[in-house]
Amino acid sequence: MENNIEVLAVCISEKKGTEKKEVEKIVLKEEWGIEGDAHAGKWHRQVSLLAFEKIDAFRKKGAEVDFGAFGENIIVGGVDLGSIPVGTVLEIGEAKLKVTQIGKECHSHCNIYKKMGDCIMPREGIFAEVLKGGVVQKGESIRVIEKGEGPYRVGIITVSDRASKGEYEDKSGPMIKELVEAAGMEVVDYIIVPDEKGQIAKKLLHFSDQRQVDLVFTTGGTGFSKRDVTPEATKQVVEREVPGIGEALRSYSLTITPKAMLSRQTAGIRGNTLIINLPGSPKACKENIDYIMKSLIHGLGILSGRETN
Repeated sequence: MENNIEVLAVCISEKKGTEKKEVEKIVLKEEWGIEGDAHAGKWHRQVSLLAFEKIDAFRKKGAEVDFGAFGENIIVGGVDLGSIPVGTVLEIGEAKLKVTQIGKECHSHCNIYKKMGDCIMPREGIFAEVLKGGVVQKGESIRVIEKGEGPYRVGIITVSDRASKGEYEDKSGPMIKELVEAAGMEVVDYIIVPDEKGQIAKKLLHFSDQRQVDLVFTTGGTGFSKRDVTPEATKQVVEREVPGIGEALRSYSLTITPKAMLSRQTAGIRGNTLIINLPGSPKACKENIDYIMKSLIHGLGILSGRETN
């Protein structure tokens, strides 16, 4: 990791959707973000960072942009932010930030995109949460503390048209959360999406590429209904399939009910993230997770490099 990393500017905006403006200094508040900034709050994207080198390259394409134009809070020099994995801690003076996300989804194109046909923040920016407060200003040095092992990080996706509309309470997602936390893992987020292949795939990419979780559990959408497309969305995004997991879960579930033969659940790996489809019922989710957990933890250890064969 580069050693000469420096804060070149700090910026805030009081209202979401507006450009941030360069200021003399910012005050970081623990578990909240930057005082006076619209994006502060109890969530994982409290502070945004962008490399000066990326801004400079964009300017050389003809873009006239000031610091803060991309919505970044801290502009740094001397580091490729994309090389910093989620979980890394950044020390700036007394303050400490933990990287929580790489890039972001662009929901509505900003003025820069409309003018240039491109915007660098969605793919080049990183986001962090404040572990320890402090004052940050131009000229400060940044110390990078390499990502520690910590607990395995998990994302949960409930796939259901009805639950996404609020027509019934999802019980499978919370069940999975309870089980993985009891196993010592950290759930970074739990979301509900409709039975739409594109939306499922997008959230799988979000968890694997941007949040860089170790494991994603999906629940629902693995049956025979024409709306059941979770396995197809999973196969669309994984780089390596892990057929043995689906086969093992079906085999075990057949000892409980013959209907298990109708399950199409699958599993696969994208980058360093393992994705596993679970059935839609809370009971079946619990049975599957209880059965797989010991082998699953070993597999995650191999995938993450914490264990060897």
